[in-house]
Amino acid sequence: MNPVEREGFHNKVNQDAWTLIGDSVSIRKFVESDLSSKYVSWLNDPEIVRYSNQRFLTHNLDSSRSYLASFESSANCFLAIEENDTKRLIGTMTVYMQPNHGTADVGILLGEKSLWGRGYGGQAWCLVIDWLLHICTVRKVTAGTLACNRGMVSLMYQAGMCIEATRQDQELVNGKPEDVVYFAKFRRV
Repeated sequence: MNPVEREGFHNKVNQDAWTLIGDSVSIRKFVESDLSSKYVSWLNDPEIVRYSNQRFLTHNLDSSRSYLASFESSANCFLAIEENDTKRLIGTMTVYMQPNHGTADVGILLGEKSLWGRGYGGQAWCLVIDWLLHICTVRKVTAGTLACNRGMVSLMYQAGMCIEATRQDQELVNGKPEDVVYFAKFRRV
């Protein structure tokens, strides 16, 4: 048995059997009924995706349905962020697992702009990071963002992540070269 199996890392997370619940948000599996014109509008909103490579694509319900289907036979997770008070979908998260290495790479999209800066994204992020490190026993969680994405950089620091690497002038934002910074957090035993 390899060390990852001994540590309890699961090759495929059973997303159907759980919900992570915080003070303001809950995290659950993203399901087909979450696909809506509102969800697609987030993906096509230049302000929401301004720091994401999604800004170069145009999305619709069919492309979103195909993306959701890509998670079905994989170890990866596509998650819904739901506001606790209203039970409405306010964003999504992705977890790309590397079971052979005991690692996971995480991403987030908070689509409800009226909730930006109110702690919802940070709470969702920390719930998933803690779940990965302590329940799934992933040994390392990673994430990357453009250095100019100050909100995301702040969120990663708040979650106890540390900068692992910087790729200088890696991507263009409005024609200006920007660094991409990669963060990591390790499970401590």
